[in-house]
This record gives sequence, structure tokens and C-alpha cells, in this order.
Amino acid sequence: MALSTVRVVELDGRYPSSFCSMILADFGAQVTRVVWDREYFPNFVNRGKKSLALNLRTPEGAAVLEQICLQSDVLIDPTPEGALGRGKILPEDMLQKNPRLIYVKVSAGVDLSSKNSQSKGHDINFLALSGVLSKFGRKDEIPQAPPNGQGSTIGGGVLGALGIVMALFERAQSGKGQTVNVNLIEGTAYASSVLWYLQNMDYYNKARGENLHDGGSPFYQTYQTSDGKFMAVGAYEPHIYEKFLKGLSLNPSELPKQMSSPDWPRLKTLFADIFSKKTQAQWCEIFADLDACVTPVLTFDDISQLVKKKGSTSFIMDQQDVVAPMPVPFLSKTPASVPSTRIAVLGEHSEEILTKYGFRKEKIAQRLDLGVIKSSKAKANL
Repeated sequence: MALSTVRVVELDGRYPSSFCSMILADFGAQVTRVVWDREYFPNFVNRGKKSLALNLRTPEGAAVLEQICLQSDVLIDPTPEGALGRGKILPEDMLQKNPRLIYVKVSAGVDLSSKNSQSKGHDINFLALSGVLSKFGRKDEIPQAPPNGQGSTIGGGVLGALGIVMALFERAQSGKGQTVNVNLIEGTAYASSVLWYLQNMDYYNKARGENLHDGGSPFYQTYQTSDGKFMAVGAYEPHIYEKFLKGLSLNPSELPKQMSSPDWPRLKTLFADIFSKKTQAQWCEIFADLDACVTPVLTFDDISQLVKKKGSTSFIMDQQDVVAPMPVPFLSKTPASVPSTRIAVLGEHSEEILTKYGFRKEKIAQRLDLGVIKSSKAKANL
């Protein structure tokens, strides 16, 4: 696979950094997850990783981490104070000892105002401090954060993985590693660049919920069907809009102009009434060949049932029958290979990992006795 020769050490602490390393693992990287007394929730982002239970609060544990990092390509540190500092090992020292190391620091600071600087936060906070949250929500309602995605997953995890791959590419030329700073607030803002540019354009500069793509227009909207399901409409190009009206059996000459925003509320009411007269399946049949950018709103249950019944190249199903998306992009020569196995238990691979990094059996046993590492074996499923 594309990253099969890359050794990654991930220190436990944040969802964005865990998702970042999961991307690397999906594409073949050898990811060692370092954790001590608890697994950071959620653990579903730990697929494809091996677990090392290591007490970084002790000098002995820090020394073990240092020896591992000397032989690794990437170190992901998600803790606000820097997990390396717990054992009195500075990132600068580590980079000096291993010049090829790529040190990834996950942070949530913002330079707009010191009082807004955050060492901790969640997706809603990253969206809020990046300005993005102010754009989410219906007209005359409070700003509403979507489920975790744009901030933690994209602004942190995806951009972090991109930064690592770029650093690996540069290292292939220079032979030197570097620091990659994954700032969750700035990453969220960057992933939302389109919103900053669109606000200066017509049909995008109105209040929240009154614009072309945020629920203001009748042709970029969702409508409920007679069976309580929904259809999604994205027919904003003029020629697509004509096909959409055809599917609704409406005559364009009898309606207001498409971009007449004062008429949008009336058109939304009209379209909603029409959609409410048929089931989702009936509307899917009507728009099947019209190419009008009208699609059913599929639920996770809908997709799961399709995957379990017919299989899919876009989704996988693990041993717990949990359906999850396949990683993208799809590479023709070195595609991702997602393991359909369980998540490793804490410390399951401690002895295996230390052996791989050159620790002798007696040294491993000594550290087990000192409580520097833990070794746990997965229980068989009977």
C-alpha cells in the first residue's frame, strides 16, 4: 500500500489526531497508538492500529518513547502541554536526535484574541471561533452546529494527514523532517474557504437562511414526501431548474423567475405541497432519467441495509456488523486496505511493538515489573 513503509507513533489525546492517523493506517502506515490508563473516546478511529500501553509520566516510559521515535517517521502529539514534556523530553531534542522525524503538533489556539485562545474544545468550538458556525442554521433560528465533521474531521484529521504526506514528500528530497502544526480552528476556517469568497457574491451576502445554498432558495432545498421521507433538490443551474420543474409537472412561464428572491418563500410552499403528494420511491422513479439533481435523502439505515443485502465498494462492514465508509481517494496501484477486524484492546501489542523496535525480552520484562508498560491480550470470542 502507499504508506506501507511509514512508521507512525500516535499519542493518545484527541479525536482529530486519531482520525488523522487512521487515514494513514488505512493507506498502509504502521501506526502505533501509545496510551496508558484509558482509551480516548471514541475508539472506532483506532482501526488498523497497534496498541502500546506506556506510562509517559515516568522517566523510564519517556525513555522508551524516545527510543521508538528514533526509529519512526512520524510522531503525532495531540496534548495541549505536549505529551513529550511529561517525561522531560522536548520535541526539539527529539528532532535533533532524529532529523528525519516529522513531528505533528495538534493545537486549538487562535491569534484573533488571546482571550479566545483554547487549549481544549470540541467541534462546535472550532466552528464558532473560525466564523463558520455563524453560517449554519435556518433563518430566524440560532446557529446550529452539524454533527462532527468540518472542524474536527476535515479541519483537523484530513488536513493533518495531508500535511504529513507533504512533509514525507519533502523529506524524500531533503532527507530532513519538520514540524507540522495542525491548528483545529485555522484548519476549520481553511476548509470553509468557499464561504469567505461567496459572501461577496450576489445571492450569498444575505442573512443566514436567506441565501442560495443555506435554505433560502426553493431549488436548493429538501422536501418531505407522503411517506415521511425526504428528497434533496440541487437544481440551481437554469437548464437543470427547467428539468426540475418538468418533473413537478409545472410550466415555467406560469411561475416567477428562478432568481426572483422575493418569490422564493411562495415557491418553497408550492414545491413542498407537490412533493407531499407522492412517496419517496415514486419521486425517485419520476426523476430517474431527468438528470435534474433531485435525489432521495438516504439515512444511515438505508445505506446499511443496502450494504448488507447487496454489498458495496463504497462501504465496509466489520466483525461487529458496523457499516463504515471506505477510505478515499481510490488509488489504482496502491489502494487502501481497511481491516475488517476488531479494534485492538489497550496494550495488546506492547511486547510485540517493543520487540520490533529492538528491546530485548529481559528489558521488556523489567519494564512490565516496574509498571512502565502494560501487556493485555484480547479475549477470544466464543
